[in-house]
Amino acid sequence: MSSAPNHARGAETSGRDDFTVGDKDAVVIVDHGSRRQESNLLLNDFVEMFRARTGYKIVEPAHMELAEPTIKDAFGKCVQQGASRVIVSPYFLSPGRHWKQDIPALAAEASKEHSNIPYIVTAPLGLHELMVDIMNDRIKYCLRHVAGDVDECTVCAGTGKCRLYS
Repeated sequence: MSSAPNHARGAETSGRDDFTVGDKDAVVIVDHGSRRQESNLLLNDFVEMFRARTGYKIVEPAHMELAEPTIKDAFGKCVQQGASRVIVSPYFLSPGRHWKQDIPALAAEASKEHSNIPYIVTAPLGLHELMVDIMNDRIKYCLRHVAGDVDECTVCAGTGKCRLYS
């Protein structure tokens, strides 16, 4: 028996349409940031996929630290594009210190220059049944790569990490 609440297993909805993302809403997707440029560029790819899949008009990437754009940069860019509300969504798995303290503090600092724009920091990715599918897909793909059936994925490309160790 799982100790996770039922809402952690799937999408959470209130059943109300007034809590949807509208044309004047902006989404800032925040990852940690890395000294490795290839890692930072993956966030841009994810943001493009997210924008295409959701149809949201204003979606910007941000890195919490170590890279640009910062949360402040992305928040400002959203406002420049006409956002009337900013949704800061952490691209993190677990609700650790960065989610609890760092990202909210950085979002609050960014909002000071745009005091008329409300914002929210959403929960990190956390537990969701689709995460099982994602992990299983990654495992199968990596095994296919090791078998020589497919090229390295974009995450591992050029790192030499996707190999069988013995």
